[in-house]
Amino acid sequence: MMRSILRGLAAGAAGTTALHAVTYLDMVLRGRPASRTPEQSVTRLADLAGITIPADGRESRVSGAGALLGIVSGLVVGTGYGAIRAAGWRPSATTAGAATTAGAIAVSAAPMAAIGVSNPRNWSLSDWVSDVVPHIAYGWVMTAAYAAMLDRDESG
Repeated sequence: MMRSILRGLAAGAAGTTALHAVTYLDMVLRGRPASRTPEQSVTRLADLAGITIPADGRESRVSGAGALLGIVSGLVVGTGYGAIRAAGWRPSATTAGAATTAGAIAVSAAPMAAIGVSNPRNWSLSDWVSDVVPHIAYGWVMTAAYAAMLDRDESG
């Protein structure tokens, strides 16, 4: 079980790297600004928890915490995938890629909707493309990385 979870953690890191690369490439190609929802989420969560973010370097702290939330989300989905695989789920590559893409979208969008930062029901087509395409990259790279590690372990 632990090997599968650690494989999932490492695969989640690979998927997170792919998600960031596709996101930044989209920003370069379309000239769009970075999303502010990670920072808005940090600010909202701090408010809900009664935590005061220090004024000294506040913008940098919030930006860094927002980026860390995204990384943690990717690692959580990868770890969950590893745990589900250890429990016996053996999906096809297509099913695995689609399921992890959906899981990554849910792990990022649902909390933001729950705390009132963003409502996916109100997103434009451009908003959806900006969100879904990087998550597709996450899902496929994450599951491919997991499969590559699994193949390596089984062959040697």
